Amino acid sequence: MILPIDPAHPEPRKIRRAVEVLRGGGVIAYPTGTVYGLGCSLFNKKAIEKVYRIKGADPEKKPFSFLCPDLSHISHYATVGNGAYRIIKRLVPGPYTFVLEATKEVPKLVQTKRKEVGIRVPDHPVALALLEALGEPIISTSAGKSEPLTDPSEIKEQFHGLDLILDAGTGGVQPSTILNIDPEGNVIVLREGAGPLDNIF
Repeated sequence: MILPIDPAHPEPRKIRRAVEVLRGGGVIAYPTGTVYGLGCSLFNKKAIEKVYRIKGADPEKKPFSFLCPDLSHISHYATVGNGAYRIIKRLVPGPYTFVLEATKEVPKLVQTKRKEVGIRVPDHPVALALLEALGEPIISTSAGKSEPLTDPSEIKEQFHGLDLILDAGTGGVQPSTILNIDPEGNVIVLREGAGPLDNIF
């Protein structure tokens, strides 16, 4: 089901519909501020496994990242030292995914073998409204297998098993920039994407 939604001022009843799907263990496609994402509740193991099946991804090779509504939530799910905090504070919300040491709150299914996790604070009104209404993080993996899909109708055609697609118009083609940050604030760029690097170092 494709549900058109206002990208700037998402209608509350449509957000509630998406949240019902997420709480019921469903998987949705939604705008993240960069590319469209496929996602579910962080705390529903069966739903996460369903996302892996739909995407055709291997959790051993590429654990999914997830979205949080703000910086204070990041520190609930990851160890954020003072150096890392200063950098992240400058970059959220925005097109950056931070790879950090996971806390015990994070399901093992989305942790790397090094017990790290990818977390992002999006700057898209729809994604933020979803996070606020759901009250917990949402899994985020790009809606595309080789290249991100920008058209919700193409997402519907390629990914079978989605319970809902929030259509906020054409999506972006460049995924987030991925930064590995240790507690002291040392940064390694794992992927250069939509987030510029000139304001990091």
